[in-house]
Amino acid sequence: MSTTIDPLDLAQRLIACPSVTPADAGAMAVIADALESIGFDVHRFAAGAAPDGPIENLFATRGAGAPHFAFAGHSDVVPPGAGWGGDPFVPEIRGDLLYGRGAVDMKGAIAAFIAASARVGDHPGTLSLIITGDEEGPATFGTVALIDWMKARDICPDMCLVGEPTSAQQLGDMIKIGRRGSVNIWIDNPGMQGHVAYPHLADNPVPALMTALNALAGLHLDDGNDWFQPSNLEITTVDVGNSATNLIPGHASARLNIRFNDEHTGAELVDRVRAVVAEHAPRATVKAIISGESFITPPGALSALVAGAIGRVTGISPEFSTTGGTSDARFLSRICPVVEFGLCNATMHKLDEAVAIPDLYALTDIYADIIHEALAGR
Repeated sequence: MSTTIDPLDLAQRLIACPSVTPADAGAMAVIADALESIGFDVHRFAAGAAPDGPIENLFATRGAGAPHFAFAGHSDVVPPGAGWGGDPFVPEIRGDLLYGRGAVDMKGAIAAFIAASARVGDHPGTLSLIITGDEEGPATFGTVALIDWMKARDICPDMCLVGEPTSAQQLGDMIKIGRRGSVNIWIDNPGMQGHVAYPHLADNPVPALMTALNALAGLHLDDGNDWFQPSNLEITTVDVGNSATNLIPGHASARLNIRFNDEHTGAELVDRVRAVVAEHAPRATVKAIISGESFITPPGALSALVAGAIGRVTGISPEFSTTGGTSDARFLSRICPVVEFGLCNATMHKLDEAVAIPDLYALTDIYADIIHEALAGR
């Protein structure tokens, strides 16, 4: 295809869509129009229902046969919050920065990959994009639904690049080759409400819960390994809902999160927490939601492909890392090798989120190099 796409213009049009999860606000239409203009077949479908949906999803493909290289990303953004220097959904250029919610996480990367695809033009093999509107939210009806849609049609990439903002100090300094898993756990310990002057007529649930939490906080999970930092358990809240000074509460609750490496599974850690709670607060209930398991794509062909492109464009040799939060790569890693690489993450989820315009164009260059190497070779 001879169509040229300017990543700056496309990023601005995407930022102008206030696509706070689960809203789409026209973002998928902008993406679909751009992809169709450069020869992609675009498939869109909605999944789920309120309150966490419906979620707009998109799968686009160009070419046929092997090899099959995929790019994955999300068009949804987190709420902007108050205190921006301008309207977060009115893209604004100040100097060499483009401001707007989603500029780096991750509408800028989507724009760069589409622009790179336009530049590459005709190619052997298959190039596809897996785009969801549910990465920043519960992630229930997004990439998981897209993977199911692909499996039903016997579609499976050979490798996948997720365009998350992985760069730390400068574009190209870090590639994510894995992520720790995450599990959220809720503990509720029942008691019996009563007057503080008559404790024998009540049952205070706080001491037993605190004993259990102290034991959990003292757990040594592991020491980390070659690719992962140590797993960590963090108590995130303790609540009794008690506004009175002379009332023994009727229940006490707590929430914790465990970020864990590949020394564990989520289910194993939940069982471990249950055992500790049962020992110290036997009447407590424990509920858990595993957001994702840890995964690792050991250094190999895919990481070398991405690192080579970064080196040719920027002269930087990237670090391979598994640090930070989780992403939809945790789902995609179940079907093919996956790594993450994108813009600098210093302003993601912050007020006045902004991308350096030179980085946006450099990322387009890197993505074009990756596509060419993955599909055509040199």
